Amino acid sequence: MKYELQYKRYSERAILIEWPSKIDENILHDLLSFKKSILSFYDKLIIEVISSYNSLLIYYEFTIENSYSEVLKLKSLYSKDFKTVESKNRLWKIPVCYATALAQDLEVFAKDKSLTIEEIIRLHTTPLYTVYFIGFLPGFLYLGGLDDQLHNARKTTPSMHVKKGAVAIGGNQTGIYPVDSPGGWHVIGMCPVDFFNPKTENCCFVSPGDKIQFISIEENKYNEIRTKVKNKNYTPESVCL
Repeated sequence: MKYELQYKRYSERAILIEWPSKIDENILHDLLSFKKSILSFYDKLIIEVISSYNSLLIYYEFTIENSYSEVLKLKSLYSKDFKTVESKNRLWKIPVCYATALAQDLEVFAKDKSLTIEEIIRLHTTPLYTVYFIGFLPGFLYLGGLDDQLHNARKTTPSMHVKKGAVAIGGNQTGIYPVDSPGGWHVIGMCPVDFFNPKTENCCFVSPGDKIQFISIEENKYNEIRTKVKNKNYTPESVCL
């Protein structure tokens, strides 16, 4: 399926391509396939192609002298039957501890939603979440698939300090803070896994198109895995899709 795309000059060295403004897996697959085609076609003429829910931002090595001509090249490339992205994606099983001692907002969140903590855990661990893109913070996963019953507006007053590993909900999204950061999402759990390591070749082991399944663990298991992560002796369980 092809979409009506919007092409905009973003800067003297960048072009923005936009898909329909919605979170949709068909758009994601089309976007990632086009990204792969762009990188292959331009080879070393492009510095980076950054993806989001419904856009690609292309940074060129050179100044774009004629944006109209460059957009025509991209439109022509998109009109071709490029190969869809081969499924090299993985399903990652990510442990989360929902103990109230660690999840600073869980009790208030459950009260706001008129749900028990057990219901929150069940609703949060049931879906297979799709990784749409990585951003905001290095290693922060933007996930689609949160159950409607858990949607909740962001905090009116953001927290000044959210701990690394905090599993949180904001609006219709859920995610994991990969580093200590201010944040306005509701923290409902803690994850011991390290999602960002600048010392490795691939700083984040998860890729757009991957799936995430949260697995509920007890606090003692959380501490055990956290120790293994610190000792570089832990890799999350995963399977090929």
